[in-house]
Amino acid sequence: MQHFNTIIIGGGQAGLATSYYLQQHQIEHVIFEQSEQAGNAWRNQRWDSFTLLTPNWTLQMPGAEYQGDDPEGFLPRAEVVAYFENYIKKFDLPVRYGLRVTSVEPLANGYQVVTNDETFTADHVVVATGLFQTPKAPSFAANLSTKITQIHSSEYRNPKMLPDGAVLVVGSAQSGCQITEELHESGRKVYLCIGSAGRAPRRYRGRDVFDWLKQAGFFDRTVDKLPSPKAKFSGNPHLSGKDGGHTINLHQLVRDGVQLLGRVTGGENNTIMLAGDLHENLAKADKFESDIIKIIDGFITRNGIDAPSESLPDLRDGYAIEEIRELELSAKGINTIIWAHGYGYDFSLVKLPVTDNDGYPLQQRGVTNYPGLYFVGMPWLHQNKSGLLVGVGDDAAYVASHIAVN
Repeated sequence: MQHFNTIIIGGGQAGLATSYYLQQHQIEHVIFEQSEQAGNAWRNQRWDSFTLLTPNWTLQMPGAEYQGDDPEGFLPRAEVVAYFENYIKKFDLPVRYGLRVTSVEPLANGYQVVTNDETFTADHVVVATGLFQTPKAPSFAANLSTKITQIHSSEYRNPKMLPDGAVLVVGSAQSGCQITEELHESGRKVYLCIGSAGRAPRRYRGRDVFDWLKQAGFFDRTVDKLPSPKAKFSGNPHLSGKDGGHTINLHQLVRDGVQLLGRVTGGENNTIMLAGDLHENLAKADKFESDIIKIIDGFITRNGIDAPSESLPDLRDGYAIEEIRELELSAKGINTIIWAHGYGYDFSLVKLPVTDNDGYPLQQRGVTNYPGLYFVGMPWLHQNKSGLLVGVGDDAAYVASHIAVN
């Protein structure tokens, strides 16, 4: 049975960043990645026109911070995949592909790591699988008519892959809104069920909103500042990096011809049931933008920054829509549903009580109460940016340093 000092489970950005720092400490380790290629999520779970949602300067993987000539641009999907391929080659990171870990079990000293191929032992295990593990679809989806094509947003590639007819997109965070926009621009009639995800302007007062928020410390907020533990699971605000980046506003989508609906609560055969909370959710999106603007304006004022004043459009079109509680799919010509309401996660492969009531790992900046067991790469692991390209390296460095002295 092969033994390693450290086994990293997951070859995404968190696992690779941890590997980089372990190399700096000259610690023997290996990465087990269940897919067959680098950059799996970017390569196989994004649509064709996908781009980074954050400016290129946020590509801050340790040792390979963005040095290109377009820091304010947005890399397309293929270039993001190439970035990770090159990252692995540049630092000769020890990734083993096609190994899916099925269990991590404690031993008297260290851990036993069981995979689909063989079993290993290690002194330390770093779980870097993140929260976006399994595409989610509601249980009632199985009760809908078999004539309706159903896919998850991770399976969507382009409008041409879908059957003719209208499309229902369920979920209004980043993926749902971008896919809705693309489908509408392709000439499709689109119905969008919205949740409570917020809106952020792409640019404000002369800079990308991400630039302002980084300077203001928005992404450095620590988990103890959250209003509740469940707040860490809030959907990311909708905006886009396509065509140089732009704001996505639900009210503008209404003006353009998209039909907004409230949250889905159930469904059977050709009928979808709705919560009737459309206006409530629109208000949440509007408030999120308002709160973001207050943070930026306050930061500019406190620091005496010379930035042009700006007033964002105050659109209200969505509030004029009549709430409905049922949607008849066939009557509206809807032949496709795209489930864009996120992913599920499950850390039960670790055979120890390491999660809270929400299934989120119990840890302090990735360090658990079990010697040698760590987590990296999840939103709000330590800070808001813990799951982002701009911040994942900080937690990886901390975990690697902890391993080096234990």
